[in-house]
Amino acid sequence: MPEREITYAEAIREALREEMRKDPSVFLIGEDIGMYGGAFGVTQGLLEEFGEERVIDTPISEAAIAGAAIGAALLGMRPVAEIMFFDFMTLCADQIVNQAAKIRFMFGGKAKVAIVVRSPAGSGTGAAGHHSGSLESWFTHVPGLKVVAPATPYDAKGLLKSAIRDDNPVIFVEHKLLYRVKGPVPEEEYVIPLGVGEVKRRGKDLTIVTYSLMVRRSLEAAEILSREGIDVEVVDVRTLRPLDEEVVLESVRKTHRALVVYEPPRFGAFGAEIAALIAEKAFDDLDAPVMRLGGLEMPPPYNPHLERRIVPQVEDIVAACRELMS
Repeated sequence: MPEREITYAEAIREALREEMRKDPSVFLIGEDIGMYGGAFGVTQGLLEEFGEERVIDTPISEAAIAGAAIGAALLGMRPVAEIMFFDFMTLCADQIVNQAAKIRFMFGGKAKVAIVVRSPAGSGTGAAGHHSGSLESWFTHVPGLKVVAPATPYDAKGLLKSAIRDDNPVIFVEHKLLYRVKGPVPEEEYVIPLGVGEVKRRGKDLTIVTYSLMVRRSLEAAEILSREGIDVEVVDVRTLRPLDEEVVLESVRKTHRALVVYEPPRFGAFGAEIAALIAEKAFDDLDAPVMRLGGLEMPPPYNPHLERRIVPQVEDIVAACRELMS
């Protein structure tokens, strides 16, 4: 019997439905997530099954969404808040950074904030500067937050279920260009632990370390390079915080070359942290300097041709790998 395939969006919806059926303390809150089914259709059908008390449409106020979710979490609920575009996380950053991330520490572990904040990120849809950002790096810098960025439907479902069950606040990054991507997802119950990366492709000549949409592009680049005799290993960290350092270091120690690929602007992004990790802990194993390939230093433009050029494409990854091997 062939393994079933569903889309990334369907996998997230399944995770939400299964956790809501399992645990009555899980509820959804956000703009247009009810009758409309979410800006990208992820929550379609959940209002009909669970009703308005557990699928809560809100006014247009990201700070109110996050604040209400945090308050509910402090009373023992497990809210899953949806912020319509990741750029708008800036509007609820005070609640997330100064409240959700710090409460457990400041109350000596006596309080918990079991909240998941889901949000679509990234460029590629022609949504222009205010709706195309990749700001996940900001939140990796905040002690107390976990940050997850799955690349496949299988990972999206398993990681979201773990995030909902976690007693700490989790930022769940969903790339908009992945929503319609299909992949195998078992029908039986499974979870993927947070903080565990995965080697998506085995290779011996060079390691690409990446996450989210760039996993797919890196795998495409690896196939092109394989026809040139360059055998690329692709490591998907999956969870940015906590980071699975060992899966990265083990790969680099085997291949002796490392390219870190990410969508946000190159300067100051999380990929620089991965590069620093490799330089500090695997320096003696390197045959070439660690290379970073990130986005350009500009807001995402509306023009689709310009938008394409500001983030790494398959051909850019191929070129960077060739340079690293030369």
